Amino acid sequence: MKKGKKLYEGKAKIIYATSDKNLVIQYFKDDATAFNNQKKSTIEGKGVLNNRISEHILSNLSQIGIKNHLVKRLNMREQVIKLVEIIPIEFIVRNVASGSITKRLGIEDGTVLKEPLVEYCFKNDELGDPLVAEEHIYTFDWASKKELEKIKKMILRINDFMIGMFRGIGIKLIDFKLEFGRIKINGKNEIILADEISPDTCRLWDSITDKKLDKDRFRKDLGDLIPAYTEVAKRLGILHEQSNISAVNVTKLSSIKRKRK
Repeated sequence: MKKGKKLYEGKAKIIYATSDKNLVIQYFKDDATAFNNQKKSTIEGKGVLNNRISEHILSNLSQIGIKNHLVKRLNMREQVIKLVEIIPIEFIVRNVASGSITKRLGIEDGTVLKEPLVEYCFKNDELGDPLVAEEHIYTFDWASKKELEKIKKMILRINDFMIGMFRGIGIKLIDFKLEFGRIKINGKNEIILADEISPDTCRLWDSITDKKLDKDRFRKDLGDLIPAYTEVAKRLGILHEQSNISAVNVTKLSSIKRKRK
C-alpha cells in the first residue's frame, strides 16, 4: 500500500494518508515521552517492539469480538489501520493502584483494587489531560450515554481478556490506557477500539518480582527499557528466546543498509 502525505504526528506515532480514504498508515516512532511531554528522549527500537506487541494484542482482541482499527501490520514499524474519528477521552483502566492515582488520593503503590476502576481524562496535552467525570463527557458532547455504556462494556471485556493473557505469561496487568473512535458502517456510526496497546500504554509488572516491564522504566529513570519491552514480546511469543537478531539489531541493520545505498 502506497504511503501518502502526513496527516498527523503525535508523541509516539505518525499517521499517513493512503489511496483509500478509509484507511491510513500508522508509523511507530522511537520517541519516548513522559509527564505530558515534559520528559523526552529517543530510544532506538522502541517503535519496532510496540508495533509488534500492539498488533499481537489487537489481533487477539479481534478474535474475541472486540472490533478495533487494526487491518494488518505492513512492516517492522507500520500498520494499516481504519481511519476513525477519535473520541477525545483517554480511558484509564486500573486493577492495582500505581502512578498518578497514588499521588492524588494518597493510596499506597501496589494496592490491589476490589474491582477494576475506570477513569476518564480529556485528551489535551496543553491542559495536561485533566481528569473528568461522565457528566463532563455528556455536557460537552464528547460521547453520548449510549456510546459510553457500550465503551464501558468493551473496556471490562478487554480488561478480563488482558488480565488472563498476561497472567498466563507471568505478568501482572496493573493499569492501561484505551482510546476509542467512531467509524461509519452502513451509514451508521459504530464505536471501535483505536490507538495502540503496548508497554507504552500499560503498566506491566513481573508476577513474582514486581519488576517493571513498561514505560515506568523511562519515567522513573530505571533504565533497560528495550530489554523490558523485549521481555514482554518474548513472553507473548512474538520474539523467539533463542533468536540471534533482536528487533533492535534488525533496526540497526536496516539503517546501515539504507546509508550504504
